[in-house]
Amino acid sequence: MEKDLTLDERMMDEALAEAEQAQGIGEVPIGAVVACDGQVVGRGHNRREIEHDPTLHAEIIALRDAARRLGRWRLSGCTVYCTVEPCMMCAGAMHLARIDRVVYGVPDPKAGAVDTLYEVARDRRLNHQFEVRAGVRAEQSRTLLQEFFASLRERGSEEAKEVPD
Repeated sequence: MEKDLTLDERMMDEALAEAEQAQGIGEVPIGAVVACDGQVVGRGHNRREIEHDPTLHAEIIALRDAARRLGRWRLSGCTVYCTVEPCMMCAGAMHLARIDRVVYGVPDPKAGAVDTLYEVARDRRLNHQFEVRAGVRAEQSRTLLQEFFASLRERGSEEAKEVPD
């Protein structure tokens, strides 16, 4: 278990670096990486605002990057690491990609679809289930979000109302 914890923390550090890139371009600071055999094979950070595309979540971008790099859409044997609990769209994409695990930092009380509002990963009605691990690098993930939304509130932005607590 200690080996897994170390790997999970290392990969979450990569996801946090992606989240910081999102923050640097004015996006909600959410980052994700896909890892297979302990190696990052896909990366992504939110790009919804700058690309005007509601599907450009960090997890979707990381899954697409991994599929392209590996030359296959089935990502069996891979783990997705993301700073915030995946939403329904992202959890659905993970299900369809046949990932083995998702590891995330903080829950999303408004849209979380693997633990909080739904349990897509464990739904036996679906033809594939995957493991979920929560709380890895939670403090760092939460701090990034809190700082980002505090900054938006200071500027009076409408988006600041979307902050997960």
